[in-house]
Amino acid sequence: MKKAALVTGGAVRIGKEISLNLARKGYDIALHYNSSEKEALATRQMILESGVGCELFRCDLSSPHDARELVPKVMKNFEGLCVLVNNASIFENIGFHDVTPEFLETDMAVNFKAPLFLSQSFSAGTSGGLIVNFLDTRVKKTPVEHFCYNLSKKSLYHLTKMLARELAPGFRVNAICPGAILAPPGQGEDYLRKMARGAPMKRPGSIEDIINAFNYLLENDYVTGECLFVDGGKSLTY
Repeated sequence: MKKAALVTGGAVRIGKEISLNLARKGYDIALHYNSSEKEALATRQMILESGVGCELFRCDLSSPHDARELVPKVMKNFEGLCVLVNNASIFENIGFHDVTPEFLETDMAVNFKAPLFLSQSFSAGTSGGLIVNFLDTRVKKTPVEHFCYNLSKKSLYHLTKMLARELAPGFRVNAICPGAILAPPGQGEDYLRKMARGAPMKRPGSIEDIINAFNYLLENDYVTGECLFVDGGKSLTY
């Protein structure tokens, strides 16, 4: 049975690079997207050209019901599913006094509840495998900006640790916490340089740094419950 991976938010940015990396390693790819259909089609073509299979799965992860149904749909096409990458997230600059029930629910649904329910379906429907959650270097501090986003990522940090215990030994659960790797949409290199200024390494990182961290988690089957901070040491300064 050929091994396969589900990557949420796999059409763009870090998710795209993780998908292409797994394809190069021989995994068939279940590529999830929501609104980035054009980019998903382009990424799928790149994956197919690498010689592995790829199917697209559109799902609005803000719906817990839809999130719970995604893995069963994937497994109908990819029985060898053994890797789940919870990469999809939303990033909104909402402060505490501007939080509404709708903002809080959407951020928690996409950034926390969806990984929880996807992990639940994945562990129930497969015999073993790897879950990698994408967090943020700021889970180590107590930020008040981007209030809902940071709250949801902190929740996912603790979920990573809890699931590593709950699902062992059949499943490994780890996370990657990127620092200044990619600027948010609408921002440029100046944003990254400013973000990296306070880090001991004094420079932004690269996609290759994320891929190297991911491959370490993919290939070392004695590592679980780890959250790798790929942030140039930024988390040491909090």
